[in-house]
Order: sequence, then C-alpha cells, then structure tokens
Amino acid sequence: MSASNSSCILPLPTNYRPRDILSFHVRDTLAISESVAANQLRKGIVWHGAPAFLTIRFLPLAAEIELSIDHSLAILGVEEVSAQAVRILGLNQPIDVFEDSVGQHPQLGRLINKQSGLRVPVAPTVFEALSWAITGQQISVSAAISIRRKFIQLVGLRHSSGLYCYPEARHVTDLNIDDLRHAGFSRNKAQTLLTVSQMAVSGELELNNVQKEPPIEHIPQQLLKIRGIGPWTVNYALLRGYGWLDGSLHGDAAVRRGLQILLKHIEPVDENKTRQWLENFAPWRALVAAHLWELVSSGG
Repeated sequence: MSASNSSCILPLPTNYRPRDILSFHVRDTLAISESVAANQLRKGIVWHGAPAFLTIRFLPLAAEIELSIDHSLAILGVEEVSAQAVRILGLNQPIDVFEDSVGQHPQLGRLINKQSGLRVPVAPTVFEALSWAITGQQISVSAAISIRRKFIQLVGLRHSSGLYCYPEARHVTDLNIDDLRHAGFSRNKAQTLLTVSQMAVSGELELNNVQKEPPIEHIPQQLLKIRGIGPWTVNYALLRGYGWLDGSLHGDAAVRRGLQILLKHIEPVDENKTRQWLENFAPWRALVAAHLWELVSSGG
C-alpha cells in the first residue's frame, strides 16, 4: 500500500512535562489504538478520511512529530500536522499566564508551583473527546476503557501499522443501537452516541474548526439539549476536545477528592462547594481541576 509521510520538530518549554501526555494515552494496557514506550507515543487516527499513524517522540526540549497515512494522495501539509501536534501536546495553552495569576494563592499556589508546567492533553478530534466523555459517564475508568476498546474494534478502521484508528462521527452513523450494546454501551448511552454522531455528520452540531477560535458559546447549548448529556460531559469534552480551560468540573468525583485533600477536609467536599470554590479561578477552572486530578493520582 502506498503512503504519504510528513514530519516536523516542535520546541518545548523548559518546564514541559511529557509524562502528562504519555500517561493520558497509556490508559488501555492492550494498546490497540495507542502505544506508549519510553518517551514515545504512537496513535492511530483518521486524517482527511484515511487511516493514519501519528508518532510523537519526546527529545530534550523538543518533540519530533511524524505522520504516516495509508493513502498516496492524502493531504499532508506540514503546517496542519504541526498545528495538530500543538493541540495534542497542549502547547497553545497559556500556562505561564495561569501560573502567574494563581501562584500566590494561599491554598492553590503551593500545588501549582509543585506541579508547574502541567498541561491538559487534548484528543486529536473533538468527536473523540466527546464520545469518550459519553462513554465514561457514571462508570469506572476501567469499565470505560474496556467499552472504548470494543467500540474502536467494532468500527474496525485500521492503519497498515496494525494500530486501530479512533473512528469519526460518520463511521458511527453506520452502526445501530444493538451494535453499540454489544460493545458494552447501555441503551441510553448508545442512543446518545448515535444522536451526537448523526448531528455532527449533518452539520447540526459543530465540532470542527479546532484550528480557529472554537464556538464555545454555542456547543454547550446544542449538547445540553441532547438526552443523556449533562454539564460534566459538556465541560469535559470541551477540555479534551478544544483545550478549553474554563469548564467547571465540580461534578467530577476525582476533582472533589482532590479538593478535599488540598483543603485538608476530613469529610468529602460536595458538588456545590466544589463549584463555588472553582468559581474563584475563572477562566482557569478546568485547568485547576486538572491540577486536582494530578494531586489525587500522585497520592496527595
């Protein structure tokens, strides 16, 4: 099979944390669509409709990006590949501005200084972020990973390297509820995923334009009208899909646990108190949540 290839090198800030990116993509130990080894990430994606294979290698103060596509006529502009990598690596997130603004906070400042350079890994497409958010609603991470794996295998889009590619919305519209039920989705989640996919394909739901200013003010309004999607799903999808750093994730159990640890509370912190506390850090609420996730994952 003929292929197209492109590569570039991106400089990284001195405080860049490659492990944040690698840890996010190492969730599935079976590594059917992402593979992490040493300082390298390999991920199957769809590029202009064709199966593609993205490799990110972390070097000292730089990232080497390679993209290989199973199509000799595929569009492979270096600038577009570079822009995609910038999003995935969180290099367009104004971390320095955030850290300067909260570094002196009596409670959060010490945590931020300890975790300086933390960025939010972003999915290659907004649809991947949204469908993952729908999958993970109100179930354990391990259960969500298992369903995600079966879902990817169900669609069956595979790069010649052997890695499966995360499907696009148009691939999901070829499925039905029973197909998704066999992959492990509940009936309600299957219907929600099908509805979102159909709306994305028809253009009723705008999930593109990731290289431009995203239509953040419109997307939540559209998504919240869909049965099965609530505020947590919307804000998590915007964070992982666009790198939008101001969604309030007060409904996230790990965020509330992180706040409990940070505030040294004996009793759990409820959603309302978490929401009120996060409001103090707009427009960085989702980034603060990411720091609380890191606090929990590191054992406090």
